[in-house]
Amino acid sequence: MSRIKEVFQKSPLGDGGKKVLNVYCTAGFPKLNSTLTVIKSLAENGADIIELGMPYSDPLADGPTIQASSSKALANGMTIKVLFDQLKELRSTTSAPVVLMGYMNPVLQYGFEKFCSDAAAVGIDGLILPDLPEYEFEKEYGAIIKKYRLDFIFLVTPETSDERLKKLDELSSGFLYAVSSSATTGTEKDFEAVEQYLQKLQSRKLKNPVLVGFGIKDKSTFQSASRYANGAIIGTAYIKALEQGNDIETTTESFLKSILE
Repeated sequence: MSRIKEVFQKSPLGDGGKKVLNVYCTAGFPKLNSTLTVIKSLAENGADIIELGMPYSDPLADGPTIQASSSKALANGMTIKVLFDQLKELRSTTSAPVVLMGYMNPVLQYGFEKFCSDAAAVGIDGLILPDLPEYEFEKEYGAIIKKYRLDFIFLVTPETSDERLKKLDELSSGFLYAVSSSATTGTEKDFEAVEQYLQKLQSRKLKNPVLVGFGIKDKSTFQSASRYANGAIIGTAYIKALEQGNDIETTTESFLKSILE
């Protein structure tokens, strides 16, 4: 059983149990060699899944805070090759599931199969590539991802049709990433509308668990987003905390306590 699946087995929807917290961080931020320290700190302080962003100069879905962290990481010297070198120590650092999030352009430049092979070799559990089209996934890339036993997580939005939702649920493994609205990360959300959308998803009896992302920033929004889902994803708020904090471990502990306690 995959590490991601194990997390959701421990927190089944509807039993009143713990909601799954996925925290996004940017590889190579705040400093080039911060990556493993951030991952370790997140895992030790209650993050169930860690979403590790691979910095890219033109991130489609990311708001200004995460874009700025990507720019800083690139300026620090972060590349996919550097990241995989750092991640050789990943599984001696944590047993928590780690998902790589990024965009197709740098992955294709690296070589798609080499990327999947190297990701699996260092212990990565899954991939989120928002600009990989469903058609190309089915035709070419899905088989390579499956070959290396990586989960692949598709994004769905309130505008995703029922037919497409069903298809993306069939193609995904690990979980479905429910974008709370068609805005970028880090923007304010109307959580009453979000809850209606999540209730609709819940009624569809999907194969995959659902995590909600975009606009989750504190205990209140985490609890609200999790009410009709398996859990939620926090990114921008954590990046801001790292920007403002002096020490990764202390900042991470304090930030996660504010969400989970």
